[in-house]
Amino acid sequence: MSVDERLAELGITLPDAPAPAAVYRPAVKSGNLIIVSGQVATRDGAIMTPGRLGDAVSLEDGYAAARQCGINALAAAKSVHGTLEGLRVLRTVGYVASTPEFTDHPRVVNGASELFRDVLGEDLGIGARVAFGVAALPANSPVEVEVMLEVVS
Repeated sequence: MSVDERLAELGITLPDAPAPAAVYRPAVKSGNLIIVSGQVATRDGAIMTPGRLGDAVSLEDGYAAARQCGINALAAAKSVHGTLEGLRVLRTVGYVASTPEFTDHPRVVNGASELFRDVLGEDLGIGARVAFGVAALPANSPVEVEVMLEVVS
């Protein structure tokens, strides 16, 4: 099944690549690598569930926000490569705005990781990963996700 067919099956329409909020590119391609800048949880131009996990944002809402970050990251990757076919996730980095007591950062970032797996497949969609807790993120986003992909075909 193609990536586009998987996206359709999942009911996902990729947005346009998010416009940069500062001096950077949403994604860059160098050789066979695509590095996607940190993508916040925007949908239709607004931050999904602004705030911090362990405070105003539930685990479920954080997971959904991370999933949206992943969708935005795929859109950024497609904008520099033209397609998502033949891409492999090498590394995902997830930042979770949270209170000091919140410790479920990995479960939040699963929203992006499971999206990448579902869209790119088991072999290509799962890479190395790290999940961090941070005090705050741009625009009061609850999550930010960056990803490094490899062009394998």
